[in-house]
Amino acid sequence: MEKFDVYPLYDIHPVKGLGAKLWDDEGQEYLDLYGGHAVISIGHSHPHFIKQLKNQLDDLAFYSNSVQNRKQEELAHLLGHVSQAEDYRMFMCSTGAEAIENALKVASFQTGRNKIVAMERAFHGRTSGAVAITDNPKIMSPFNAGHEVVFVPLNDHEALTEAVDDQTAAVIIEGLQGVAGIYEPSSEFLLHAQSCCKASRALLILDEVQSGVGRTGNFFAFQKTQVQPDIITLAKGIGNGFPVAMVLVAPHIQAWHGMLGTTFGGNHLACVAAMSVLEIIEKEQLMKNAQEMGQFLKEALQQLTEVEEVRGTGLMLGVQMAFPVADLRKRMLMDHHVFLGSSAEPHTFRLLPPLNITREDLDYFLLQLKLSLEKS
Repeated sequence: MEKFDVYPLYDIHPVKGLGAKLWDDEGQEYLDLYGGHAVISIGHSHPHFIKQLKNQLDDLAFYSNSVQNRKQEELAHLLGHVSQAEDYRMFMCSTGAEAIENALKVASFQTGRNKIVAMERAFHGRTSGAVAITDNPKIMSPFNAGHEVVFVPLNDHEALTEAVDDQTAAVIIEGLQGVAGIYEPSSEFLLHAQSCCKASRALLILDEVQSGVGRTGNFFAFQKTQVQPDIITLAKGIGNGFPVAMVLVAPHIQAWHGMLGTTFGGNHLACVAAMSVLEIIEKEQLMKNAQEMGQFLKEALQQLTEVEEVRGTGLMLGVQMAFPVADLRKRMLMDHHVFLGSSAEPHTFRLLPPLNITREDLDYFLLQLKLSLEKS
């Protein structure tokens, strides 16, 4: 059997990781400023993360949600504390797309409606409902296209007002649009979305799959505003590579048995992985580091003449160049051994390093970027 060939792959074989570094099977060292799509939040192979997973594996790796699992209760308590979202309730699943599907389902159950208002250039995942609310026709099959979805431009108050009506189940907005190239919803737009939802009895969903878990310097990107979403989705960084995702549901939404379900979500290893991430973020003050290193990086990049704009906040940055960046990203990887992220915007690369990235690592990246630009 061969693999179903859906990924364009670089001929690199990582076999070891530590912090923001990777090594391939030939011993070549790489600086990882992409974290496997913003997944690596606390660095590769953090010793506390590894130790806790090994200890749990010695006891019990998995059982289903048909029995009590105190690890879930411990995780919910810790997550409420670290995220300052104590009033929400947690449903665990395994992937970001699964979290989005369940968030949409909760909104539809709660309102009795099926229309979703999403943002242009959004990316929410590759399962049926998630693809339907993702603004990319290339990945939408005819099966996915059967959902009722209206797309509006991000930060367009008038378009949102017109789109949200008494048939709307939810408005969904990314805390920071990632795949699009790092575009931020304004505080005013988020507050307007909340107002529109309340007026029409729709729910507001904040997709923090990529922007959450401290990446922007706040635990959730929306926390720089006064918005209180009805539903929040988390994944990626909360597991640091272990498949963990969550739907956080506001207290006014009632659960009932059978409403949602999952086989693997919330298993013992997943809970320990997520708790380890939260413990490290709190103990090592990684949200503060994300703020400080992100600000340093943003200011340094803005000094380069080839850089047109740096978007984003914390360690979720989009760097727009004066030219398409595909060749630059390839040179940085193959010649300078630095991983950078792509985006749907051809002139923009993304920076999504571990939250414990050091000034030394960033200085090295900036030097290699300057060298690459000089050769181009």
